[in-house]
Amino acid sequence: MRTISDLGFAVPDILIPQQGSDLKKWAVIACDQYTSEPEYWKSAEGEAGDAPSALNLVLPEVYLGTDEETKKLESIARTARKYLDDGILQSLGTGFILTDRSTSLHPSRKGLMAAIDLEGYSFEPGNKNICRATEGTVLSRIPPRIRIRANSPLELPHIMILIDDPEGITIEKAFAMAKEEGITPLYDTDLMLGSGHITGTFIPDGSAVADSIVNGLAALKNANSDGLLFLVGDGNHSLASAKAHWENIRKDLSDEEKQDHPARYALAEIVNIHDKGLDFEPIHRVIFNISSDEFIRKANEYFKDSGIEINSPSDGAQSFTVVSGGKEDITVSLSNPPHTLAVGSVQMMIDSLGLECDYIHGEDSVRKLADSGNTGILVPAISKDTFFSTVEKEGVFPRKTFSMGEAFEKRFYLEAKKIE
Repeated sequence: MRTISDLGFAVPDILIPQQGSDLKKWAVIACDQYTSEPEYWKSAEGEAGDAPSALNLVLPEVYLGTDEETKKLESIARTARKYLDDGILQSLGTGFILTDRSTSLHPSRKGLMAAIDLEGYSFEPGNKNICRATEGTVLSRIPPRIRIRANSPLELPHIMILIDDPEGITIEKAFAMAKEEGITPLYDTDLMLGSGHITGTFIPDGSAVADSIVNGLAALKNANSDGLLFLVGDGNHSLASAKAHWENIRKDLSDEEKQDHPARYALAEIVNIHDKGLDFEPIHRVIFNISSDEFIRKANEYFKDSGIEINSPSDGAQSFTVVSGGKEDITVSLSNPPHTLAVGSVQMMIDSLGLECDYIHGEDSVRKLADSGNTGILVPAISKDTFFSTVEKEGVFPRKTFSMGEAFEKRFYLEAKKIE
């Protein structure tokens, strides 16, 4: 592993299953997906069968709080050591992997496997670290993941890190160079349960392509006066768990040991926020047991100093839509909003007044729920162009602000890295 501390990352030593492994059985979707659908995970177990699989190295969150959680926590470390001892996972040496994921919705989403320096990452709101969280961290979700890290020699990431690279000078340029040099994919496999296809191309450290990647990231950092380079798009709680684990063990290390200890660096996929295969979907709100008339009355009072207008939006005003069964939609506009984002202004009102709400994907679902005595709030999607600047200004987004793509498009566990 080669550390590049001023850029907050390292060129890692990546492990992948030995040649000839069935990668469709090996790779499995992020543990925080399908948390209310145990049948999905039973199907995944059926797909993997008795073959070596990343499913045996992670804890699907559908099992949290059940007897299955205890069983899996006991077996994960044991299985990880067996996979290492038996040569099922093998080292590629120091380098990057360029990933290209296709699904039924997007023909391509390009990524870069690298290791994030946890000394440069923080999930505290308002921090000015080189790598920052985008949403508030729920601390109760961290302990099970720390227990896995504390006992296992390996990490398998579903973390997705975003960079703001509108000119494509980092990942896209690396793909073009790899193609020109005739570098062929290291792996090329379908993913289980209709989740598309992925290829991975290994880029050894010291190569011209690897140097180009480092130079691209350096240029992006230098162009940002705020010192921001990386934002966590997906897997914030996994990265927060890696940070907590590192802080637990760094106390007993010498200064020299701290510099390149493998637990200091968390493997992640870096993706350009401007990649056409990356969609940002808004997460709407449904407020329970309140009529739209009552909601509007409360909104008029709460936003009285925010330039509120009902059904008469002015140019440049922030707006959201109130929906209720059997009634026409109502547009609420704020000329002097309390938050940069409409979803932030709405969430401030919800929190301040203690309204009971749920966070809903999809307009149709909101309208269905709002047809039974509840009120739906439709918020606009966040812009990729202002994503980074919003974090710089606000610190973190309100909880449940956005979702990156559909559940089946989330990152699959495939690569691994040693953490001890």
